Amino acid sequence: MTTLTVWKFNTAEGAEETLTKLLPLQKEHLIKIKDAATVSWPEGKKKPKTKQAVNLAGLGALDGAFWGLLFGLIFFCPIFGIALGASMGALGGSLKDYGINDDFINDVKSKVTEGTSALFLFTQEATIDKVKEALGDINPELIQSNLTHEQEAKLQEHFNLET
Repeated sequence: MTTLTVWKFNTAEGAEETLTKLLPLQKEHLIKIKDAATVSWPEGKKKPKTKQAVNLAGLGALDGAFWGLLFGLIFFCPIFGIALGASMGALGGSLKDYGINDDFINDVKSKVTEGTSALFLFTQEATIDKVKEALGDINPELIQSNLTHEQEAKLQEHFNLET
């Protein structure tokens, strides 16, 4: 099963730094990242900067259209106007397969704000305790996932996260 998780960091650089730490863990088979993207919103900027993790070993399972649609729905829809918003809403129906719905979009939109960043990860496998050890003192907030409540509670327990 492929899992989508969204992690929030209290700095604009946190998501990118964490992704950089996760990539070598794939070679050790501690995590299997199918795809990833980051959102960084530096202080003083009107909108966030998004980046798909492409050209990295093992990544790129999803195409740019997926990430573009998702980030458009979350961060940019109001500036596109009603007509484009309606067509994006129809396209957004296909995102439900990944556990992405209005609650997901609104939750991410409300928490990823100026001065923060977020890491969007599609993973298939992870040895949580080893990943946590490798991340050291990085303590992100789990914003959203398509895990069951039981799986999410176990993940939060491993990372000592608050809900």
